[in-house]
Amino acid sequence: MSHKNLFATVLTYAAPSSNYRGESEENRTVLQKISRAGGAEHTVISPESMRNALREILTKYGLPMNRRRLHDEDQLAVEYKDFPNAEKFADDFLFGFMVADPKTAKKHGNRPSKRDSVLRMNLAVALEAYRFDATFHQSPLNAGKSPWKNAPTSALLHREVTYTAYQYPFALAVADCLVVKQGKRWASALLKALGELSGVAGGHARSLFEMAPRSVVARLTPSLVSGYDSYGFDKEGAFPELARLTGARADLDAREFWLGGELVRRMKPEERAALESKGASLHDNAQGMLEQLATVAFAEA
Repeated sequence: MSHKNLFATVLTYAAPSSNYRGESEENRTVLQKISRAGGAEHTVISPESMRNALREILTKYGLPMNRRRLHDEDQLAVEYKDFPNAEKFADDFLFGFMVADPKTAKKHGNRPSKRDSVLRMNLAVALEAYRFDATFHQSPLNAGKSPWKNAPTSALLHREVTYTAYQYPFALAVADCLVVKQGKRWASALLKALGELSGVAGGHARSLFEMAPRSVVARLTPSLVSGYDSYGFDKEGAFPELARLTGARADLDAREFWLGGELVRRMKPEERAALESKGASLHDNAQGMLEQLATVAFAEA
């Protein structure tokens, strides 16, 4: 099993979001976007912001973590307990690190100063195109006997917002998770955390938007590539490429696929029966699927 690779695409639920802002234009907070086929703009959320949220969740799980975010500095700041050590700290192992300061690296000459991430992720991309929605908010003046003031007058705040679900892919190699003693346990906790992903802000967002899976399509395979569209969910939350698992023209081995969440719950009985007869693993609950997938992926490792 250690020669296998795990590829997955997660679809979130739809909700209003102003997450992952870019630079403000005067008093307008701008959502970051990319253009998809046809030229329509879609909002995005970075893998870095999701990885930061995963760190926070794994910390709550009680895993040994080297890095923590400092919230009382005048700029984005983190603090490390020790020089990075992938055998000692789960975050150094799962997310990698790089010590760019040559003097510090030289002091720890017998320890690696950089390490690649076990977890690979890509941008979370909105299912729906951005439609130039925005909200306005009044920021009040600190008046009376307030001991401090942000500005001499109140301000009208202009915030871009979108109502959409997001989809994002992630991947990891089983063998990469076994190179340290605690790697299997840490990687299993990571898959559980992906099933409970929340608190993904980025760009000082204030909105609550859960990135936990509404649906998941995963493939556990010896292949070095996923072999399917890693952004394959359509606007209705369906995954059209599942047609490649059944029927006379099927070209993907259904036995390698794990499907979970709303995608499964909405299936017609005949569609579900066809997938199960081909060996696909179907689960009504996406969180439970990810935890069971971790058990199977590392069972023989």
